[in-house]
Amino acid sequence: MMSADTLLSAIDHPLLRPLIVILGPTAVGKTEIAIQVAESLSAEIISADSRLLYTGMDIGTAKPTLAERSRISHHLIDVTPPDQIWSLAQYQSAAYQTIDAIHQRKRLPILVGGTGQYIHAITQGWKIPPANPDSALRKTLESWAELIGYQGLHDRLAHLDPQAAKAIDPPNVRRTIRALEVIFTTGHTFSEQKSRLEPPYQIYRIGISRPRPELYQRIDERIDGMLAAGFIDEVRGLLDQGYSPDLPTLSAIGYGEIISYLQGEDSLDAAITQIKRRTRIFVRRQANWFKPTDAAIHWFQVCQDTPALIVQTIRAWLSSLPANETNQKQ
Repeated sequence: MMSADTLLSAIDHPLLRPLIVILGPTAVGKTEIAIQVAESLSAEIISADSRLLYTGMDIGTAKPTLAERSRISHHLIDVTPPDQIWSLAQYQSAAYQTIDAIHQRKRLPILVGGTGQYIHAITQGWKIPPANPDSALRKTLESWAELIGYQGLHDRLAHLDPQAAKAIDPPNVRRTIRALEVIFTTGHTFSEQKSRLEPPYQIYRIGISRPRPELYQRIDERIDGMLAAGFIDEVRGLLDQGYSPDLPTLSAIGYGEIISYLQGEDSLDAAITQIKRRTRIFVRRQANWFKPTDAAIHWFQVCQDTPALIVQTIRAWLSSLPANETNQKQ
């Protein structure tokens, strides 16, 4: 068993700076597992879910509850209103600062989420494309999207940059436009500009998985639970506050469908069916980021003992770090 002193030395060592990553698909159970792990390891949690950044979007994003957040410190949740969109570069900068602050408090940072871009930007040290937004070009691309539809725009991106298109959900017009904007302003593909700079952390990646039928059942139950918890009222409240239904944040899975229902464009049954369908598609896209064959990810299939097994594995990894081996021999 790793001692508290050994854990502290790993966190406090200037060359080690450990970072734990807990990743996996939506609805797999990352939140509760991460909280239990953090409670055992003097840790704090950093969200790596792009939707959790936005205030007022609680039920539809399955945001950790206030009770859950009271158990363990959570970061990068509720940091900006829905109409002030954070870029990937903003998230990366804030995450780096948060990780450093946690280390300074001599605690262990745990990055938790299912947004592949966010996790890779941190763990792979992406250098975000430097192209500044071009308002005229952006308006042109937005008009083009209205003319040919989000799928048509995504198809154009796939022709120019298949790798970038594979990582972007077609309904996410904002990200498609951003990728095209970078291509047109720099003359290089969006994907090739994500050069990397080795992050200054010792990183241990943990993947959480369930059999696909079980995961799909949990997705359906989660969505039904969201509706029972007042998801429709949450979306109505955002619109009543004056947030435009055309905001990229309000086109996220669930929000766009409920808006269509509230505006009389779809029945509630049709909206629910579409939410469940889009969520399953999203899970399959997440698998492109988190592959079971990735040797860098230590996968755990969820069972009653999963949190304890993960804690044991992390303690063993921390003990194996060179500085701790030296300390234990002295």
